[in-house]
Amino acid sequence: ITGAGKGIGRAIAREFCARAQASGGKFQPKLYLVSRTLSDLEMAAEECKALGVEARIQVAELSRVSEVARVHETCLKKLGPVDCFINNAGVGRFGDFLEMTEEDFDHTVGTNLKGFFFLTQKIFSTMQARKSGHLFFITSVAAIRPFDHSSIYCLSKFGQKGLIEVVRSLARRCNVRVTQVLPGAVLTPMWGDTTPEMRKLMMQPEDIAQGVVDAYFLPERTCLEDLVIRPIAGDI
Repeated sequence: ITGAGKGIGRAIAREFCARAQASGGKFQPKLYLVSRTLSDLEMAAEECKALGVEARIQVAELSRVSEVARVHETCLKKLGPVDCFINNAGVGRFGDFLEMTEEDFDHTVGTNLKGFFFLTQKIFSTMQARKSGHLFFITSVAAIRPFDHSSIYCLSKFGQKGLIEVVRSLARRCNVRVTQVLPGAVLTPMWGDTTPEMRKLMMQPEDIAQGVVDAYFLPERTCLEDLVIRPIAGDI
């Protein structure tokens, strides 16, 4: 699980652990949590441990291809082939289109497209060879509709959706499931300061995590391809 230290990624880790705890030993996941911040990962791993699941952690900057390779190689060495990949890491810079800078662009595209592409490439290659696995891509409703102050973010999310469609075409030929999850407004650190009124309208990370893990547990002959989850009042 990338972006596992906070928000949706951390909630997905907790949800997998909760399902393991409720299974009476029938489901015993091995989690590998990746994020930029060690303290966040340590707290996430402690939450998993409290639910009876051991989670390995790795600090990485996924905008660097060398770090992507290190994550994949270390995960394979410690836990073996990846059965389920939650490609969740993402960043955003928001503001007036005419005021966005090259640094804003590089910051967003480095993680949301470069890291996203190359880690997917590495993990899919092993799933393709084994003819087994499930890829989850946590994108956004910004992959299917524009938001005026999200020019670079929308660019990156539309780009993610394009890659997902290519990977899905390949995955259908080798028994690998591909699920794109497109959340609307979720109360995560990416939003920064929010008003109490806005927080009432927004979803929680746990709302998304439940849908992801439900999709994972569908019969292996089936695949939930696209899961759009919005607040009941629509986009914010």
